[in-house]
Amino acid sequence: MKRLIAIILAALMVASVMAACGGNSGSGSGSGSDSGSGSKASAITVNIWDSNQQKGIQEICDKWTETSGVKVNVEVVDWDNYWTLLEAGASGGTMPDVFWMHSNTAQMYMENDILLDLTDYVSKDSSIDLSKYYEGVKNLYTRSDGKIFALPKDHDTIALLYNKAIFDKYGVDYPTDNWTWENMYEAAKKITEGSNGDVYGMAMNTSNNQDGWYNLIYSYGGNVVGDDHKSTKIGSDEAKAGMEMMRKLLTVGAPQSVVAETGTDSLFQSGKVGMITQGSWMINAFYTAENHADYYWSLLPYADVNGNGTCEKEERWSAYNGLGWAASAKVKDPESCYSLIAYLCGEEGQKLQSEKGVTMGGMKGVSDTFANAFEGMDVSAFIKAEEFSLYFRPYTRNTTVWEDALQQKGAFLDPWQNPEDPALMSTACDNAQKIIEDAIAKE
Repeated sequence: MKRLIAIILAALMVASVMAACGGNSGSGSGSGSDSGSGSKASAITVNIWDSNQQKGIQEICDKWTETSGVKVNVEVVDWDNYWTLLEAGASGGTMPDVFWMHSNTAQMYMENDILLDLTDYVSKDSSIDLSKYYEGVKNLYTRSDGKIFALPKDHDTIALLYNKAIFDKYGVDYPTDNWTWENMYEAAKKITEGSNGDVYGMAMNTSNNQDGWYNLIYSYGGNVVGDDHKSTKIGSDEAKAGMEMMRKLLTVGAPQSVVAETGTDSLFQSGKVGMITQGSWMINAFYTAENHADYYWSLLPYADVNGNGTCEKEERWSAYNGLGWAASAKVKDPESCYSLIAYLCGEEGQKLQSEKGVTMGGMKGVSDTFANAFEGMDVSAFIKAEEFSLYFRPYTRNTTVWEDALQQKGAFLDPWQNPEDPALMSTACDNAQKIIEDAIAKE
């Protein structure tokens, strides 16, 4: 992120010589030049990082092309290269015309006017009603001065994924909506011990934060970042209770050395792990997997904090996040780019996104059809998660500084590597508190 800050500051110094968004449909190429030139683009380049969504998004864009006459090329750039591309564009290179924004980096791009200001377009567009979008996603892409730099593309939730064949083989009862995290621990223990360690009951990496251990912290009453985005309770007793439960799960899960080498998704799909937690954006990867008939989704477990044996709304939490559709501030044809964004984020585009199983919508009330998009696989757990408690993916102005540090030695990597020692997890929570506070102080 320090590199990004430096690049963006450099971009401001050389704004007058920033390259136009020119070219054809090659990866990362744009179709326009300086904003406000009045020239209509013949094609718009859209960059995303998820190949699972490419087909559906291209089909939706093609619907827009039918009325606009402007061709859209949807290109996939892998996560790391995606941000390298945008950073290069911010310092004078070419940027795609329309692209995704993420909570990790949105604040930095918005502060430095790298993105097209959508405020006036939105104010004049009767098809866009900002009150209809998920608040956390909408707020993320609205700057402190009220200017809008992206419109909500989607929202996601987290669920528990399990391999029914593994549960059957080791005589373990399937997860239910009434499962606590303790129930998950007991099931994982039976699988790991029943297989003599040949199959692990569960797997989770330090990097599985939004789709993993963050949710335990919130279920037990803590938080990673406060609603003000300037505080944290990750070192609180409540957060420590959640991470103690996480530590117990790790004692019956795949060792950190195995997870680091292979990855949780690969371990699950190879039949070496019985359970993982995962986000709705990954459904298609498992739906199209070789052994998908054995894969089932369930609600995330809950923390029975009050001990009454019933899940209260505040005892089951799922993170939710949402991408934003944004455009380059230097795009040649801002009107067409906004028109495309408005279609993708408007009611018709949002409903198509849900129906096609691309993702759930960023607009409320359009995602019911998403649960029916995967024939033969019940993904309703992601919809049902919204009946309980949701928290927006924790972020601050410079998220990656502390988020990356939490995954390393001196923080949660220590107890992940040695989960048998409860003191390590407690210390990691204390260290995490300081890491986040120090990072926020420097923002």
